[in-house]
Amino acid sequence: MNAVLFDRYGPPDVLYVGRRPVPAVAPGEVLVRVRAAGVNGGDLLDRTGKVRLVTGRSFPKGSGIDFAGEVARVGASVRGVRVGEPVWGLLGRRTGAMAEYVAVAPRRIAPAPDGLTPELAVSLLAGATTALTALRDKAELQPGERLLVRGGSGGVGSVAVQVGRLLGAHVVALAGGGNLDFVRGLGADEALDHRTTPLSGFGRFDVVLDTVGTEQSRVRRLLAPGGRMVAVTVDMDRPLVSVAGVLASAVHGRGRIRAFSGNPDGALLAEVTRLVERGDIVPVVDTVHPLDRVADAHRALEAGGVRGKHVIRVA
Repeated sequence: MNAVLFDRYGPPDVLYVGRRPVPAVAPGEVLVRVRAAGVNGGDLLDRTGKVRLVTGRSFPKGSGIDFAGEVARVGASVRGVRVGEPVWGLLGRRTGAMAEYVAVAPRRIAPAPDGLTPELAVSLLAGATTALTALRDKAELQPGERLLVRGGSGGVGSVAVQVGRLLGAHVVALAGGGNLDFVRGLGADEALDHRTTPLSGFGRFDVVLDTVGTEQSRVRRLLAPGGRMVAVTVDMDRPLVSVAGVLASAVHGRGRIRAFSGNPDGALLAEVTRLVERGDIVPVVDTVHPLDRVADAHRALEAGGVRGKHVIRVA
């Protein structure tokens, strides 16, 4: 099968489409024929080698964590999943979704939303599961509270704006000047240009969702008494320092930063499916790239100014 691989850490040019065996399917697994995969910030971090203490030095490595496609084979002990069924899912703590096939446990997948192409579906997957976990479960966002979404036009932020609105919050989104009308269209009550609005002009917030990762110690000062800040990413230029700062804030200091490692199960995926089918959240795709142009997708995400998700059409 074809798969996106890289043999060394480095710039986007290290990515290439290579050949790998189709994964063997254990009795308790499902083989999924992948049609589309999302490009996430974690993919960039893995590729650069800035977290090589975690990702290690064995190569080649795959890329991608979320996918949409259909069931190609079902393990002997799996029940309730049928061949040909449209599904979407995430690989959890491993990578390799940008490949023609992936083998996963049934709890990692759920029926894909009706009426969406795989490209549209996968644009929502990581962002929606992250936003729901961060805002509803970690921050316990309540109706009427003020929510600040940093990076409101990105792959996670564009969904978080919609989830915040769904939960009844007053949503303030930070984005580039050219994307302010875009995030207002997603449901933001206010949209501010992060480059021209000083921190003192943001006001105070009950919840801050940070999808950017920089200057977190300054941003948490925007919290009102009893406020909660959830960080879903790290500073890409200083990932280890950023992680250390989040951990330190969890121990002491006003406005502790809450962090989590997204690892959604089938129940959460199924819940997102229901929200999409009801029209509560809608997909936002920036660009769909063919598999052999994955490096272009990485460059575009690194350049910033994204509107929604960069997606890879695998097949």
